[in-house]
Amino acid sequence: MNILSEIRSRFRPVLAELVDDPSDLLEMIRPSQDAKFGDYQANCAMPLKNRLGGSPRDIAARIVAGLKLDDMCEPPEIAGPGFINLRLKTDWLVATLGRAVRDERLGVAAADPPRTMVIDYSSPNVAKPMHVGHIRSTVIGDALCRTLRFLGHQVVSDNHLGDWGTQFGMIIYGYKHFVDREAYARRPVPELSRLYKLVNQLIEYHDSRQKLPELEQRLEQTQATLAEQQSAAANANAAEAKKAKKELRSLEKQMDETRDELHSAHTKVARVEQDERLLSLANEHIDIAAAVLRETAKLHEGDAENLALWHEFLPNGRDEIQSIYDRLDIRFDVEYGESYYHEALAGVVESFESRGLARPSDGATCVFLDGFKAPMIIRKQDGAFLYATTDLATIQYRMQTWAPAAILYVVDHRQSEHFDKLFAAARLWGYEGVEFRHVSFGTVLGEDGRPFKTRSGESVSLETLLDEAVAKAHRVVCDADDAKKGGPELDESQRREVADAVGIGALKYADLSQNRTSDYVFSYEKMLAMNGNTGAYMQYSYARVQGIFGKGGVDVAALRNSGGPVLLAEPEERALAVYLTRFSEALAETVADYRPNQLTNYVYELTKLYFSFYEKCPVLKADSDELRTSRLLLSDLTARTIRQSLELLGIRVVDRM
Repeated sequence: MNILSEIRSRFRPVLAELVDDPSDLLEMIRPSQDAKFGDYQANCAMPLKNRLGGSPRDIAARIVAGLKLDDMCEPPEIAGPGFINLRLKTDWLVATLGRAVRDERLGVAAADPPRTMVIDYSSPNVAKPMHVGHIRSTVIGDALCRTLRFLGHQVVSDNHLGDWGTQFGMIIYGYKHFVDREAYARRPVPELSRLYKLVNQLIEYHDSRQKLPELEQRLEQTQATLAEQQSAAANANAAEAKKAKKELRSLEKQMDETRDELHSAHTKVARVEQDERLLSLANEHIDIAAAVLRETAKLHEGDAENLALWHEFLPNGRDEIQSIYDRLDIRFDVEYGESYYHEALAGVVESFESRGLARPSDGATCVFLDGFKAPMIIRKQDGAFLYATTDLATIQYRMQTWAPAAILYVVDHRQSEHFDKLFAAARLWGYEGVEFRHVSFGTVLGEDGRPFKTRSGESVSLETLLDEAVAKAHRVVCDADDAKKGGPELDESQRREVADAVGIGALKYADLSQNRTSDYVFSYEKMLAMNGNTGAYMQYSYARVQGIFGKGGVDVAALRNSGGPVLLAEPEERALAVYLTRFSEALAETVADYRPNQLTNYVYELTKLYFSFYEKCPVLKADSDELRTSRLLLSDLTARTIRQSLELLGIRVVDRM
């Protein structure tokens, strides 16, 4: 049962008599931040002062008079300027906990009615090994799928693989001109990745060389303009100074951006020109960018040679990706890559044209959308289609196949403009009743505050990341096991199993515990810490409860069927009990804006409350059998809630650590 939702439902008819739409006022009913103010607090009387007149305390009294909460709450208290404090009745709380003890779903009701939702996440390029940049989309998307399914929704997880675009033109060109056949025979994917990087480096070299004069000229012009503006600002009057300061900041930003772009171009040119082999290849393949586009076009047109190479490359890359998913315990319902929609692209463009939704512009076919400076191109001047065309075809297929109420795209924030245009175009096309949502996220940073890279500047492979996390977790597990008073409890195979669960769990939790829209600094040491808001600490908390049960010889099945009441005599017992009943609320908060960190916050606070309870309230050595049973029930319900929370985050638990 979602207690907060229930309380708000009791307030709704009372508030509806005071205002036309009480939705914003209902949002002001929240769990109390301090137990001395009760369990829940309604702050909706104060803003009604301007609408209704009179004092907030009088308004609060009117609200309280109309409330019907006596079955679940003590009489409401009005405090301060008009706060309404609510305290759950102890017998109602005990009964609610009793139902949760006997419920496999821990008291969480299934959605009624359920929604059908498609979640598009992970979506790696099949031609390249997965890297650190894929971790966020993959684990956030998986956590949302698990949580929404647990809540009763019909979820279709779709891995929209990058298996058809220009990257394959690059690899095909690289294979035809630069392949090391022995390396390819031994390990195809690393060799294909090398070819992709080589071709990309040569393309960037020629592009950067061409841009250098223009960038240098732009920087010189910006510097000159900035000097003029600085001189003018120095002589400006007070009224003009504020405007001049703003213009100077804008020019300084432009200069910094141009300087960075120029530095990047110089670096790309230098890396090639300082390597005789690379420079020789660059001089031999001056038109490589155009050649890659030709290879891509041939593939899309069904050229026999390129199509055969594509079919040869694809399984190898997909198998390597699957090995990563297996380690992460990630499964998808469908995996329809870009190639799946290729035959539908011409029809998408034709549909937009026939309805008058697209028109020619400079030879390309464009969709002009309100609120956007630039149109969305769905067919280029040379007849080639774009990602936008594929994404529209994908929406069309998903709507025809599953008729979802929502389609979520778990993709990094840099694609925001693309999705804004895509959703606007889809609605223009007729898909107005579906929730389109870009579930964006920030960047994984290194200790230097820049995107996490290897020392050579390459993206860190996801396989390397997992290996290192498990290796470091193994050392942590071994040290902890060796330090136990009675001697080590785990053999090497058990240590390896625990290390795998802890290492990969730590990696996932470290990502999911961040506000998804924020960047975060990656640190193995912090993520594997055995205290604080870390996956390892959550797993340890679960294992500790199992240790208590093992030490006490507790029959868990018999405990749950005992029918013994939960006694809430101590403040720590009651605080833990109240928080256990808020599991439904935490899940609702998690999916309200698709933020898994709401669930990590909940389970972290739960573990802290449990250890406060455990320190104050003896469990195995309780003063009576009835009290012992009560505290064991609280411990079991806590462990089950921790386990369920971690499972929804895609993290395994272990009974011993």
